[in-house]
Amino acid sequence: MDLKDSGRQIGEKLFALLSPSQKKELVQFVRDYETGDTPADVPCPTLFQGQYFSPQQADQPLTEIREGDLYFCLEQRLVTVRGQAIPLTVKEFDIFALLILNPKRVFTYEMLLDLVWHEDYTYYSRKAINNHVSNLRKKIRITPDLPDYVKSVYGIGYKFDI
Repeated sequence: MDLKDSGRQIGEKLFALLSPSQKKELVQFVRDYETGDTPADVPCPTLFQGQYFSPQQADQPLTEIREGDLYFCLEQRLVTVRGQAIPLTVKEFDIFALLILNPKRVFTYEMLLDLVWHEDYTYYSRKAINNHVSNLRKKIRITPDLPDYVKSVYGIGYKFDI
């Protein structure tokens, strides 16, 4: 998302990523915020190296996902397969993080460009995304018996699924 977008544009992009219960919670939070009913202890995040970070996060458990031989840790920016660390580029990791944190959800090429590159779709091509995903797939599939974790949705985009 680009912070230069209108509030409506940001909201539309954000809603596309949320589950129905998360959407309801967000709507309630906005209503509470507008009426001044937000609790005083709601943390105010600060921008830290392009990511939102608050001091309370240091005490939080790591975001870890295990799927068979695959291990993913968001905060350590670590992906291992069968105990072997997989060296990913920044964009490969960001694509994989988006997909694995939203399993089975299809991300269009446009959404990937917006959420990973923070760019308008007109500046990049599908081929650039295809190349990054192809490289990502080659790296995480260290042996032929492993599943393809990143699935193509023909003509649309990609998703994480086993």
